[in-house]
Amino acid sequence: MARYTLPWRRFAARGPVRRTAAGPALRTRAETDAPVLRRKADLTAQVRQRLNRLYGWKGGERASPKDTTPAPETVAAAGGGRVMMGQSNPRLLTMARPPFAVQALNNLSYGATAASVAEFNALGSTDRQRLANWVDWQLDWDAIDDSAATNRLSAAGYTTLNKSLTQLWADHVVADPEYSVRMRPANEVQRAAFVRAVYSRRQLREVLVNFWHDHFNVLGTDFSVGPVFVHYDRDVIRANAKGNFRTMLEGVAQSTAMLYYLDNINNSRSGPNENFARELLELHTLGAENYLGFMDPFQVQPCPEDPAYPIGYTDIDVYETSAAFTGWSAKNGHWQFPTENDGTFVYRQSWHDAGPKFLLGMLIYPEQPALKDGRDVLDRLASHPRVAKFICKKLIRRFISDTPKQALIDSAAAIFRANWQAPDQIERVMRHILNSDDFINSLGQKNRRPFDAAVAAMRTLGGDWTLRPDHGKSNDFMWLYGFTGHAPYNWPAPNGYPDTGLAWSGSNSFAMTWRVLGWLTETKDGEAPLHPIVDTTRANVPVANWTANNLVTWWCTRLLGYQPEAARKQALVAFMAQNGDPNTYVITDTNTWQGSDLKRHYNHERLRSLVALILMTPEFMSR
Repeated sequence: MARYTLPWRRFAARGPVRRTAAGPALRTRAETDAPVLRRKADLTAQVRQRLNRLYGWKGGERASPKDTTPAPETVAAAGGGRVMMGQSNPRLLTMARPPFAVQALNNLSYGATAASVAEFNALGSTDRQRLANWVDWQLDWDAIDDSAATNRLSAAGYTTLNKSLTQLWADHVVADPEYSVRMRPANEVQRAAFVRAVYSRRQLREVLVNFWHDHFNVLGTDFSVGPVFVHYDRDVIRANAKGNFRTMLEGVAQSTAMLYYLDNINNSRSGPNENFARELLELHTLGAENYLGFMDPFQVQPCPEDPAYPIGYTDIDVYETSAAFTGWSAKNGHWQFPTENDGTFVYRQSWHDAGPKFLLGMLIYPEQPALKDGRDVLDRLASHPRVAKFICKKLIRRFISDTPKQALIDSAAAIFRANWQAPDQIERVMRHILNSDDFINSLGQKNRRPFDAAVAAMRTLGGDWTLRPDHGKSNDFMWLYGFTGHAPYNWPAPNGYPDTGLAWSGSNSFAMTWRVLGWLTETKDGEAPLHPIVDTTRANVPVANWTANNLVTWWCTRLLGYQPEAARKQALVAFMAQNGDPNTYVITDTNTWQGSDLKRHYNHERLRSLVALILMTPEFMSR
């Protein structure tokens, strides 16, 4: 994912291109005509000679896609988990099995709640039926009334989320406001991510939106990206989250945010830049596992799944892809076009390298119509069998397991590729993955990342606190949460936040996440607790029944949806009981100092700490 600038000599050496009227017809049955075939052969020979002249070959190098299978020494003996050198093997942890509804909702949403479990269980008579119906309901998210979440955002002072791209550009760029105003759109999208994840009824949409943001990562807090990040989130990612991957690819490529983030906004024949092209191949489509290195692209082996496509991509494919996207830019008041300054996408024909290109086993003819070079590349990628497998593997990793099974990858990829032009392509793939046996048997194979844990806590605690702009306590939360390393849209590298348990298993990640969970249980906004744990307990457990056992049992049911493994539950009970009998001693509804009798000592503080401890258990932190 390193960024490089394409050598200028590549274009200088190309020289003038002779125009031809053959163009679009070359893609039809006319290719069978002898003159056309001769011209195609001549062009192919010219392109190959140019590539040899520019980059040179040692002769016939061949390569295969990278083998990403971990070496045996990196695989732990216990539980099959991976370990790094110098670390101990992960310890297998036994956990009780939750009800199926809890298990499913913890993977499909941002945390099962009593209300969502009841909703799930009402959708059929068997687990499979309920799952299928829930998935169908959530994938039809436009039909789900989410006005409560929308109104919550409006009432909380979010002012940029509905601005058009041109409005965003005028208000936050052209007006040259102070930094806080310039970056407000990005900051609002970042905070709105928490609000939507907690309160939206379109839970599967929010999870998918989060996935695609990581996949097509843009640093939202970048100075150039921040003012238009609302457009990227709303009109590119959210608008295409369950639709067509090819459509989303073009939306991403033409978005002002991505044009700035990966520098394609200035990619021209006189000043080429390969950053976007490299990440398009390495991260967005084929994946680094299909990277072949620096080799003759004419020597690349055919893909076993479909010999009409190459098995992977080379550095030359990156350079040629970069040339295909020259001229894709935005109206940003560039000195050559000072009157064009509204932030929208523009194709600059004068910047485009119109010469012939050979990439991904495909010849692109010279002097094609506007945008066609880039669109041909996107078509080639969106229909590639290895792209289908790469995308489906990532989806399965997000919803099921850090180590997806090949059989499910292959079956999902077949649906992905067969429907690569269908408007509901992603929806069909998701329905297949989420109704699979692998999903049904996925308990405990994923850990909650810090964002998942924080919003799940807020959902299950059942408070009514809304994170908002220009608000002291919300600022406190964002500052504290930032130490987890998982602030939304704040990952600087193009690869997006990692989605494996190993990446988030460090002591800092756990400790900072636990600090956030403790803060949520303890903090007040003014005089009102963010989450009124004591009042919630009073409303659901009669004070006369406040034994340690009863309190732990009720809060485990509330937060986990079931009772944890016996030894862990007993530790929680012992903490709440202190020196009182856990079954018979009734803990008083008081909050006074009684240092000589710990069962009476700051009982409300201990109750809130109990809730925080339950949120820190493996049962809550896994899904």
